[in-house]
Amino acid sequence: MRIARFSAGDDPRYAAVEGEPGAEVLAVLDGDPLYRQVQLTGERLPLADVRLLAPVIPRSKVIGIGRNYAEHAAELGNEVPDEPLVFLKPNTSVVGPGDGIVHPPQTSDLQYEGELAAVIGRICRHVPAERAAEVVFGYTIGNDVTARDLQRSDKQWTRAKGFDTFCPLGPWIDTSLDVSDLAVTTTVGGEVRQSGRTSQMIHDVPSLISYVSSFMTLLPGDVILTGTPAGVGPMRVGEEVSVTVEGLGTLTNRVIGHG
Repeated sequence: MRIARFSAGDDPRYAAVEGEPGAEVLAVLDGDPLYRQVQLTGERLPLADVRLLAPVIPRSKVIGIGRNYAEHAAELGNEVPDEPLVFLKPNTSVVGPGDGIVHPPQTSDLQYEGELAAVIGRICRHVPAERAAEVVFGYTIGNDVTARDLQRSDKQWTRAKGFDTFCPLGPWIDTSLDVSDLAVTTTVGGEVRQSGRTSQMIHDVPSLISYVSSFMTLLPGDVILTGTPAGVGPMRVGEEVSVTVEGLGTLTNRVIGHG
């Protein structure tokens, strides 16, 4: 099932996404499916008539994984870490499909990082890798926007990855996707900049969930960004950036000025 969060001019609501690409219809749900059983209201809306929002707003945290593709680590001159390299992005960095990525004045090197994102479905701690699927609500697409120059100068990543709008998520959550070998592609202005596969991850999704949950409690709605393939690079004001995950969809945002 694909779950979207949307607005039709009123408060955010949730819906199951039905139909083929370009002709999707939203079957509206009663409440938030993260916290209650899926129940249809009977209302149906064409996707074209609503505004999609970030499919989840983490009440707790967004967990990023750095250097989880060997070629990406190499392109930035870094070694592959022995264990997952974990960082946090605040939930205030989350925006949805079509929302602007604000280019802050503090950086002159704003970069995209297209990624598969896992959404946690229940409270968990010390999850064995072989049981990780039990705690995953579903998967969506993320763009781990990074001020690369601040990442280098600060020697840690909080500011470089934590600005408002630096975590676009969407377009929806797929609750039944096999993510073991999916194409991950990022385009800027229609030109392909990143092209990788989730099978190239150094640490796969079950391993990441097991590792992160070994030292912090994961809560419903927490998002784990699973790392980005090689090909990261700059994006500038006015450029449209799209991240596509095979079988999941495309997340598109435009870079806008800070004024």
